Amino acid sequence: MGTLPAQASLISVHEEVAAAESRDTWVLSVARLVFLATLLGAPLAFGAVQPWAWGSLAVLAAVLLLLWAWAQVQQGAVRVVWSPLYLPAALFLVFGLVQLLGGLTLDSPATREALVKLTTNLILFFVAIQLGATAPKSVWRAFGLTVTVFAFSLALFAILQYFSSGGLIYWAVKPRDGGYVFGPYVNHNHYAGLMEMLIPIAAAYVLSQPENHSRRALLAFALLVPIASLLLSGSRGGLMSLLAEALILAILVQKRRLAFAGRSVAVPAALGFIVAAVLFFWMDPGNVSRRLQTIADVAHSPEVALGDRLTASRDSLRVLHTHPWLGTGLSSFATVFPQYRSFPTDFLWDHAHNDYAEGLAETGAVGGALILAALVLFFRLAFGDLGERLTHEAGWLQLGAAFGCCGLLVHSFVDFNLHIPANAAWFVVCAAAGVTRICLFRRLQDRRR
Repeated sequence: MGTLPAQASLISVHEEVAAAESRDTWVLSVARLVFLATLLGAPLAFGAVQPWAWGSLAVLAAVLLLLWAWAQVQQGAVRVVWSPLYLPAALFLVFGLVQLLGGLTLDSPATREALVKLTTNLILFFVAIQLGATAPKSVWRAFGLTVTVFAFSLALFAILQYFSSGGLIYWAVKPRDGGYVFGPYVNHNHYAGLMEMLIPIAAAYVLSQPENHSRRALLAFALLVPIASLLLSGSRGGLMSLLAEALILAILVQKRRLAFAGRSVAVPAALGFIVAAVLFFWMDPGNVSRRLQTIADVAHSPEVALGDRLTASRDSLRVLHTHPWLGTGLSSFATVFPQYRSFPTDFLWDHAHNDYAEGLAETGAVGGALILAALVLFFRLAFGDLGERLTHEAGWLQLGAAFGCCGLLVHSFVDFNLHIPANAAWFVVCAAAGVTRICLFRRLQDRRR
């Protein structure tokens, strides 16, 4: 008899969530379609690195916010899903504004541009949580399928272009300053950064399908092509990040005994990686394998050497000797770094090839504390209570999104993916997906207590 009130409370909360899902309006449906189109289009526009592309991304983010607000008006009440990550994100934006308006930045135009991009990403993060928190199961399922098809299509295009375009993007566009082209990106490392986020979501969608589902084998094959394309891109940071995602999965499987519908995820994940590796070696002409073998060769690696990247990271941290608390201003690295660089070079170092070192140099101890707080909150929210979420398909998709964030965070130690607008947009959306359902499930847990 003592359990009846708790059961009644759980039923009422489930009914409340179901009622929230039923409040979907046509405006919310349009907002979700525009949101998805924005995410899919950003990488195709050369990673949205050019002003017209990231400017369009900012406009679309504003449109999405207006559509969400319109839906609230239609529903007759403003319902905002709260996330603890809003607080450090908002404080970081305010901190950037203080740098700009207080004359604390050493490159005002660059800081102004960085604030526009940061605001765009925060809007996308907020809207992603609001649109996803009460989304029906069919919406999450469609999201998983769309990401899987998009990753396969983009990977297939990238592979075909790699073998036939002669270094041109879309077989027509020659990068003005050169580069290691792969897919729609000038830099192959940034293509790998995108795939690090798409592959875990697609893998989670495939694993969540019933074993006797007729599409499961086809979807599994579709997943192998993106993995093979990441290896074929020759990105050493991408390879390390993919291995890190596999390691995190192995740890969770060991500690949490993760399974979906009674099935272990370890065996199919391992088999999938092996088959993808075989597919890569079948396609690889030989030079990519030799390049990946230099992953541990700090001194003699091609392109921007790993040794130079490590030196640049250490030189970036030297900025803290003169600007320890507030840094030199968001996006001021290219202006400031020549004063602290300890090695000769003919290249323009507009980024440190280490997002953490660059972030500390530009924002100092205050910004570093906010970044650390956001990371701690993210990991606690995304991986703190997996049992509740992994009882349904959407929870697995959200776990895949969280894995994607982990991959890009690892890659950020040796590159600057978070400064590529398309990849940054995908990162904040994956982060939002990784913590969204926690907000709703916490209500269930509170009622249980």
